[in-house]
Amino acid sequence: MLNFTYFNPVRIHFGAGTIARLAEELPGDASVLLVCGGGSIRKNGVYDQIVAALGERKRTEFFGIEANPHYSTCLKAISAGRQAGVTHILAAGGGSVIDASKFIAAALRLPEGTDPWGLVTGEVPMAGALPIGTVVTLPASGSEGNSFAVITHDGKGEKRVFCHPALFPVFSILDPAVTDSLPSRQRINGIVDTWMHIMEQYLTFPSDSPVQDRLAEGLLLTLLREGPRSIENPADTAARANLMWAASLGLNGLVGAGVPQDWSTHFIGHELTTLFGLDHAQSLAVVHPALLTHCKETKQEKLLQLGERVFGLRGAANTAEAVIDAERAFLEKLRAPTRLSAYGLKEEQIPAVAANIAAVLHDMKLKGLGEHQTITPEDVKNILRLAL
Repeated sequence: MLNFTYFNPVRIHFGAGTIARLAEELPGDASVLLVCGGGSIRKNGVYDQIVAALGERKRTEFFGIEANPHYSTCLKAISAGRQAGVTHILAAGGGSVIDASKFIAAALRLPEGTDPWGLVTGEVPMAGALPIGTVVTLPASGSEGNSFAVITHDGKGEKRVFCHPALFPVFSILDPAVTDSLPSRQRINGIVDTWMHIMEQYLTFPSDSPVQDRLAEGLLLTLLREGPRSIENPADTAARANLMWAASLGLNGLVGAGVPQDWSTHFIGHELTTLFGLDHAQSLAVVHPALLTHCKETKQEKLLQLGERVFGLRGAANTAEAVIDAERAFLEKLRAPTRLSAYGLKEEQIPAVAANIAAVLHDMKLKGLGEHQTITPEDVKNILRLAL
């Protein structure tokens, strides 16, 4: 029997035209820090919709949040927010913009002069956060529905995850229509990211959790169908809507409630991104099939369950190796390479990843990665060799 507490206070506005709901969500006297990425929202009409919905509310804009948001950039946004005396944070973008906004919202509650990186390391206690709202333009991370954030300290070369209940957005707006202009690379990354989020919570070992299993499998089946459909026909509005909703549900805490979770693929992927610049989703597509090969004995029961229920493998055809091959084929069909060599990475670059993982394990006081904490830095080397 599962034993857990599930809490998610985020109000979701899903559907066409929902950006106008900002007018209902934000007080008339709010002073809003609008946090954005490189400026694509100025081209796709999202910015104009936001400005119209904000009306006469005081607005301070900060553009320039990177993919894998940099600590140094967040510091500039924090400074701009302090100077303007903002009361609310509005993130308009994908997961990186939302993650950065969570960090900014928490940092603006700290006394001036406090190094906010301590929020990430745990050395500085959370003092709450300014209210956060989001307008999602790139469905992938699910950050609009959870209390997690990932920040990269560009000065230290560290990419770290932190979470706190104060980081839940108050509301999130998901309008599938705004995704029609996304480049192919971002579409692919979004599908892969969602797939891996679900896998990290599902593909561990049986825990007598049929509700969570079926939720995960339903989302995976949706991605199997809608992912290739969306890539082949970017104008398919229904496919884009289904993918946006799947991305949000995939990491809002419900799929993983009460069940064992892995996340080793993400830890390893973070280091590939930090060291070699792979997109987050690109790193996951490379690592996960290799990790499953390395862990196929400990994950055997769930692999066979995945093979039967999601990939439709039956009888003697349903083997751990066949399931791993099926996932690799799905990722490659999405045009997401599953080999390090696709990005020019070679065996001599693997030790640097393992060394960074060793540092992460030390900092987080973990014995190892994975649901059993048994994946060591030496195992990471073997996994990445399988991914060459």
